Amino acid sequence: MNPLIRGRSNSSKKRDWYRVTNAVADEPAEILIYDVIGESYWGGVTASDFVRDLAALDTDEITVRINSPGGDVFDGIAILNALRGHKAKITTVVDGLAASAASFIAMAGDEVVMSRNSEMMIHDASNICFGNAADMRACADDLDRVSGNIASVYAEKSGTDVEEWRVAMQTETWYSAQEAVDAGLADRVDGADSTTKNAFDLSIFNHAGRRASPAPTKPKNSSAAEAEANKKESHMATLQEALAERLGIDADADEATVLAAVDEALDERADNDGTGSGSEPTAEQVTNYAQRNGLTVVDHAQYTTLVASAQEGRDARAEQLRAADETFVTNAIAKGKFGPARRDHWMNALKLDREGATAAINSLADGLIPVAETGHSTEPTEDITNVRASDAYKGLEG
Repeated sequence: MNPLIRGRSNSSKKRDWYRVTNAVADEPAEILIYDVIGESYWGGVTASDFVRDLAALDTDEITVRINSPGGDVFDGIAILNALRGHKAKITTVVDGLAASAASFIAMAGDEVVMSRNSEMMIHDASNICFGNAADMRACADDLDRVSGNIASVYAEKSGTDVEEWRVAMQTETWYSAQEAVDAGLADRVDGADSTTKNAFDLSIFNHAGRRASPAPTKPKNSSAAEAEANKKESHMATLQEALAERLGIDADADEATVLAAVDEALDERADNDGTGSGSEPTAEQVTNYAQRNGLTVVDHAQYTTLVASAQEGRDARAEQLRAADETFVTNAIAKGKFGPARRDHWMNALKLDREGATAAINSLADGLIPVAETGHSTEPTEDITNVRASDAYKGLEG
């Protein structure tokens, strides 16, 4: 099976689709790719011939001029990699059309230039397959794999996501010269008129050129350099904001203000470390530092007094709460909510969780534990034996 990018010349006459000019050592060389990619009935030449001729060029600059509707995928990949691997600086120029395989050959350039009024087209790989259902499925899987590989070439050039290019390829996307630059597939548009007048039969594509196709969508972060620049700019802005916060100055302070604050902080640190003019900071330095950081400067003796007073206050409050708990528990015992033996238990509970223990004690019913005499008795006033027998039998009469 030979996966192909769709795109063939109508001519039945076999022609060389490229030629090398100015192939003089140490002089810039020019390669023209002006027909289909790969050898077929319609013409063209194999990648092996191209790679052989390219390897013979001993020069530091090569311009590859392209006007091609595409052709064989793997011949195109081989040409792409041969150009990538050459020592020379490669400039690819789309003179007329760079479609299908020709589009990703254009990505080999250290600089990709779109001539004025030129176009570029990308789409999925296609093939002719003969066989049963299993053969067809295998062919489809191979085409998906090849198309994903091609999409990675566009993604590498533009610095964007492979999946975005797969969507653009599946819909067959045509780009004008400026649109190719905007999408990140090219670096600039050359203002000179295109030198090519070649025309190809584009009816084999879904759209016969850019004019007949919908406008392409611009990939996110279409330029790798732009994305990196945005990343660096965002990082520097965050860094400056962080510095401003630590130095106690406005977050939107300019660079001069930030640098001045840094110098002042370094001077103060040197003085405090004994590496500056003195081993101890001056009163002015201490005051400035405190103001920048929202602090208040106090005398050491005053600070010690404040700490002692605060501790006394905490101790007094703790004693106040303990006394209140003692009274509360005593009242609960008096109401019969629990017995005196439970006093220590409830005192500890209040200490650990005053709110919860208070609610628990209040929920207990009064009188659960008796707190008063339940009866009364006195010594008899007379001997029980003096009770008359007749009285003992009272109430037994019928």
